[in-house]
Amino acid sequence: MKLLWVLGFMGMVLCRRTDGFADVNGTKEEDLHYTESNVYGYGPNGYGVFSRPLMVGLTLINGAAAKGAVCLDGTLPGFHIHRGYGSGANSWLIQLEGGGWCDTIRNCVYRKKTRRGSSAYMEKQIPFAGILSNKAGENPDFYNWNRVKVRYCDGASFGGDSQNEAAQLYFRGQRIWEAAMADLMSKGMRYANQALLSGCSAGGVATVLHCDEFRAMFRGTTRVKCLSDAGLFLDVIDVSGRRTLRNMFRRVVSLQGAYKSLPWSCTNRLNPTLCFFPQHLIASVKTPLFLVNAAYDTWQIQASLASPTADPNGLWHECTKNHARCAAWQMNFLQGFRNQMLKAVSGFSRASKNGLFINSCFAHCQTERQDTWFSQNSPHIGNKGIAKSVGNWYFDRVNIKAIDCPYPCDKSCHNLVFR
Repeated sequence: MKLLWVLGFMGMVLCRRTDGFADVNGTKEEDLHYTESNVYGYGPNGYGVFSRPLMVGLTLINGAAAKGAVCLDGTLPGFHIHRGYGSGANSWLIQLEGGGWCDTIRNCVYRKKTRRGSSAYMEKQIPFAGILSNKAGENPDFYNWNRVKVRYCDGASFGGDSQNEAAQLYFRGQRIWEAAMADLMSKGMRYANQALLSGCSAGGVATVLHCDEFRAMFRGTTRVKCLSDAGLFLDVIDVSGRRTLRNMFRRVVSLQGAYKSLPWSCTNRLNPTLCFFPQHLIASVKTPLFLVNAAYDTWQIQASLASPTADPNGLWHECTKNHARCAAWQMNFLQGFRNQMLKAVSGFSRASKNGLFINSCFAHCQTERQDTWFSQNSPHIGNKGIAKSVGNWYFDRVNIKAIDCPYPCDKSCHNLVFR
């Protein structure tokens, strides 16, 4: 008899809040360990019965060091791969891992002693759930594809190319990206007839940055598209009147040499810091691109809009942990954030090749979790959930431009509540 996991308790509980984008240890709000609870998906109302997820082992990229493609500490980068079969044998789904950024020497030095900066600390096996699941009932369109999770160990969205010899730090995100893709091409991806590049959070930023590069790797007859989940980080004014995220991205781009990897179509008109924001890139991406984003992205609320540095008196502390505790004036501010998100995608959404799923939820990274990607009670806009919307767009079944009504109208959300 198949072993079932009964997953669920009231409210999704995540790890501690951090000070801005990185606490003194360089950890991030999204920097969660892979466990059945936070990857495979607890239903927010106690529902969710899923079969045991497939565990997939870590593969190190042995030829990477010769190319200078190494993690922050100089160890080899890696990925997890599960081979496709049947109709999906020549189809490839690449997911770029997220996990914040490191923007100072201090934060990067700490990070290189974690799984976000060294393959020596990475899990040897991780569960493949959500868009990576190998079960048709959990991932109807991509379950039998070749599915790959590329681990994130550079701290600049696979975009840096520099180093700091004094601190023994290697900022080689761009080289890791290139080495990983070259290795996968040698493992059969060059024969793909279908390919999808995806990523969540910092990996969602990387997906936008590298989308057209990914397209250029394949034959013209290959169907190639990109999916960015929770990657639409906005350059907005925080609750203190400053731009916390812009300042942080400026440090990342400068420290790690990420400006070298930014698209010329953006840097020829804007400074490199602004070109690290996907909102300034998405309209110029030539490859079909789909954006999945929560209109009230919890990471951006906690770490960009109302971080402890922007809110030293703690007026936003309870609201950022639980939206139900937000005062009316705070919800008005968050509605303004949603409006800025919709404005940021207005030009992008006019292109027929692109797709959108922006739901009015307090969430972050919805394609990786089984309960939000595809389940009996997964979030939906109209009568379509995220998995069906992405599949319909990828296979050109339906033109998907799904934008939810403002909070609190959507009752299907799996809203995150923080301890």
